[in-house]
Amino acid sequence: MALISVVIPLYNEIGNVSPLCTALSNVLGGADAEVIIVDDGSRDGSAAALDREAEARGARFKIIHLQRNFGQTAAMQAGIDAALGEVIVTLDADLQNDPEDILPLAQRLLEENLDVVAGWRKNRQDSLLLRKIPSRIANRLIRRLTGVYLHDYGCTLKAYRASVIKGVRLYGEMHRFIPAWLSTLTYTDRIVEVPVRHHPRRAGQSKYGITRTLRVLVDLLFVKFFLSYSQRPMHFFGVTGLALLSIGSAMLLYLFIDKFGFGAEISGRPILIAGVLFFLAGLQFLNTGILGEMLARIYHESQDKKTYVVRHTVHFDPPA
Repeated sequence: MALISVVIPLYNEIGNVSPLCTALSNVLGGADAEVIIVDDGSRDGSAAALDREAEARGARFKIIHLQRNFGQTAAMQAGIDAALGEVIVTLDADLQNDPEDILPLAQRLLEENLDVVAGWRKNRQDSLLLRKIPSRIANRLIRRLTGVYLHDYGCTLKAYRASVIKGVRLYGEMHRFIPAWLSTLTYTDRIVEVPVRHHPRRAGQSKYGITRTLRVLVDLLFVKFFLSYSQRPMHFFGVTGLALLSIGSAMLLYLFIDKFGFGAEISGRPILIAGVLFFLAGLQFLNTGILGEMLARIYHESQDKKTYVVRHTVHFDPPA
């Protein structure tokens, strides 16, 4: 099996450090794999415990210590940046994800030539009111708006083809939307979902609460816009602007005819204010679309960021 990089963001999980490292060592035994644990500025002794575990287990384990707590997305990006494997598997450090599922996910990705194999916590061991119900609502919204039909976006346990996942950059709290981001680089039928085991938390405390659902909804608006219009913002702002401009122009034309054709008084009529507002809003949307197009070009050209992704190139030597 090709080299697998297991990336685990960790924050204040002192009670899970040793069991996690032991489980990873047992599971990955003879596999060609590396473990990258990113300590996201832990303050409970997890950092020192990770160093001890890595020293005891050898070069297979790599520990990255971040300067402070930057959040799960940043920690995951740090691990992905450091990964050397052909396949990158991510999972949480709380041992609710089962390390036993790492190799099956990676194996299916390679054997079926997929780009993402996402875990589905079909029998999720969490609180119904605070975790399961908000998660179901969020997952349904994400599926509808992104077009990537996964049951469980919140499951961190996923296997990615490194050449694809390294083509996106993660910011804010966007780690839960990675499959949606990757749909801009690959076909959705190369993203599959498989049931995985899920266990109750045995040590430590969850870092998530009900407020996470609200943050998901806000992030989702940006994700929808980015997926649909990141390379063509004028299609969104321009169409909206033309529609508003047309409505405003029609109102003002009606008032013009009413005023000069029939001598009607228009100064105190609400339609005059509405027409002016629609007309100005349309102009503003058109201007925003033009600025968006300019920024999109600056974004791609300043970073030499391609608007396409090459899967592989085949060269044939000419016959002698």
